[in-house]
Amino acid sequence: MVERKDNRPHDRLRPVKFTRGFTKQAAGSVLVEFGDTKVITTASIEDRVPRFLIDSGKGWLTAEYSLLPGSTERRVQRDRGICLSGRTQEIQRLIGRSLRAAVDLTKIGERTIIIDADVIQADGGTRTASISGGFVALYDALLKLKQSGAIREIPIIEPVAAISVATLNGEVLLDVDYVEDSNADADANIVMTESGKILEFQATSEKTPLDREKFLEIADMAEKGIKEIIRIQKESLPEDCRACSEQGEENV
Repeated sequence: MVERKDNRPHDRLRPVKFTRGFTKQAAGSVLVEFGDTKVITTASIEDRVPRFLIDSGKGWLTAEYSLLPGSTERRVQRDRGICLSGRTQEIQRLIGRSLRAAVDLTKIGERTIIIDADVIQADGGTRTASISGGFVALYDALLKLKQSGAIREIPIIEPVAAISVATLNGEVLLDVDYVEDSNADADANIVMTESGKILEFQATSEKTPLDREKFLEIADMAEKGIKEIIRIQKESLPEDCRACSEQGEENV
């Protein structure tokens, strides 16, 4: 039986918290905490779109991700200019893909929403925390657009969240920290909608190949965790966020 350092059951998340309005200037700003992993996610709005969308009437969403230098035990070297590490590029593309699935971009006009995820403390699951916090920041940015009269409705299709799952000594663990992830036999990052649709399923065998039974167990564990994260997301949002759930149900 694998014992976790915080004595969590295998199927329990670390404490998850979303603090909205964490900074003043961005249209949406959220401090997301998954245990000791802490990420500032912001959403900024620009009145322009990439060249391929000019005159289309459609908006765009993209993301940038960074581990700040003091976020890990050893100082992280900053990515500079266009010389981004492969890991950074992979993660920010993942964040962008995941959150584009949450919003109807045909309803925001020719605008670009940029999600920035800056990790201030890393203890595993930084990309999944960035996606989960990014959704809340995205909602707040859309809310500001609606309040300003720029859009008529908040065009959320369905809430989205993400979580990490790993196998260790044959056991499946939800929301792994850095030590668990470093020693895992296999690990996965899963992104899902509130209705359980899979947007991304990244699974890698580090030591022991996954069989079909274990793969499905990971999927079930992830769905359980993501539904809990979305419940916490919605609790942090205004009451009128119920409308985005109803709209999501209509699209199911």
